[in-house]
Amino acid sequence: MHIVDSKKINLLDTKKLNIFTPKHEHFFAMAQKDKIDFIYNTSALEGNLMTYPEVETLLDGVTVGGHKLSDEQQILNQNRSVNLLFKMIENDDFFIDKKTLLKLHSKVAFEEALTWGKFRKSGVNIGGTSYKPPIVKELDAVFEKEIEEIKKIKHPVVMAITYFLFGAKCQFFYDGNKRTSRMMMNGILLKNGYPMLNIKVKDKLEFNKKMISFYDGEDIEFVIMYLIEYYFKSNKNICLD
Repeated sequence: MHIVDSKKINLLDTKKLNIFTPKHEHFFAMAQKDKIDFIYNTSALEGNLMTYPEVETLLDGVTVGGHKLSDEQQILNQNRSVNLLFKMIENDDFFIDKKTLLKLHSKVAFEEALTWGKFRKSGVNIGGTSYKPPIVKELDAVFEKEIEEIKKIKHPVVMAITYFLFGAKCQFFYDGNKRTSRMMMNGILLKNGYPMLNIKVKDKLEFNKKMISFYDGEDIEFVIMYLIEYYFKSNKNICLD
């Protein structure tokens, strides 16, 4: 399987991203401030029905009634994974490699997936598409080959977005693939001094349509451009001096 072509991706128009100047401490502080909003939206995109106030209350240590235990587990797992990511960034211990990916997945999918912190051992399906992710025996080779291509992408924002799409399409895990891929994407952004990409639940329908078209064969470059535009619109207000 070949998903990422760094030469083609490096030809994409990234002029809109010129408004973003790397500011490591500033954007890391903003990411910490917006942590609950990120957790809420990331979980809501996965179908979690807990509201923002309920997520906030749960993360303050107060049990919230009226929801499945699995919904609470997902929120708590997302919180642990974000905390781990922030710790990695603070300690300069975040890398675009399998070890980092597995560490993050071990928090994202703890007691949710069949296994966590390791690649899947059987095939999986993706709802809404007939696309089939790589078979088990190809996972390591696909990861290593595509990661080398991703590392050749010049702009950090484009590199981060590309990783998200790559991880989502390959489905390295039984569950938690998009959530873990978002963690890796935002790790790349924060490591390079850029704001996080927080896809809002209000945009779920449009986002899901783009992802299904990508699974069904849409070129990755078209979806990258969609997410570049989304990133620009979402973050331009915090980059104006």
